[in-house]
Amino acid sequence: MAFERTIDNERLSAMEAARFPGRIVIVDRDELVEEACNDLMRYSVIGFDTETRPSFRAGVSYRVGLLQLSTPEVCYLFRLSHIRLSNKILKVLGSRQVLKVGADVTGDIRSLHALRNFHADGFVDLQVEASRWGIEEKSLRKLSAIVLGMRVSKAQRLSNWEAEVLTDQQQEYAATDAWVCPLILERLLAEPPVVERDITIISSLPQPHPQQQSQPAKRRHHPRRRHDHRGTQQEKKA
Repeated sequence: MAFERTIDNERLSAMEAARFPGRIVIVDRDELVEEACNDLMRYSVIGFDTETRPSFRAGVSYRVGLLQLSTPEVCYLFRLSHIRLSNKILKVLGSRQVLKVGADVTGDIRSLHALRNFHADGFVDLQVEASRWGIEEKSLRKLSAIVLGMRVSKAQRLSNWEAEVLTDQQQEYAATDAWVCPLILERLLAEPPVVERDITIISSLPQPHPQQQSQPAKRRHHPRRRHDHRGTQQEKKA
């Protein structure tokens, strides 16, 4: 099956909306981080996204307020406006064994670096991979429509991600954005690509000090393989 190269907004708006079907867990206290990260480390592929409070004034910007990491059953919403970007979270973000699939991954990693310097590894960017199947669209909304036939709503994109309490609508929006990414990659890999090459694994070294020369994010090629969402029992015990 060949995927369409583009899709117009009229057809997109007529599609069924994608909705995360699992459980959403808000991680807004440091004592909740370990259990969430231990669960995430049991998977070989998870969804990844971030959200930042929008600014409507020139010269005013905000740091990442939310980090979404999703398994097929549970999406963890790490409220980085309330908790630290701790070593336990960074272990997940730096693991090559846990592939983190998102869209515009490089931009999200750069935003997270503003919170804390760390080594990122094991990221897959749908904007990079979709082009191998001849898809020209870059937005997650249109990638989901072309590949899955489902529309990802963007109604909550400009809401306040640093609010004291996230609304149900915000939670569903954030969880869906992360959850749908591995589904798109899995569906792509089920079809022969136009361009044959390995999956590109994106990693990023810690950001240098101002006096040092900056180093760009690295992209490495990883043999194309199919991943079970959950590792084997032996992998879990390792």
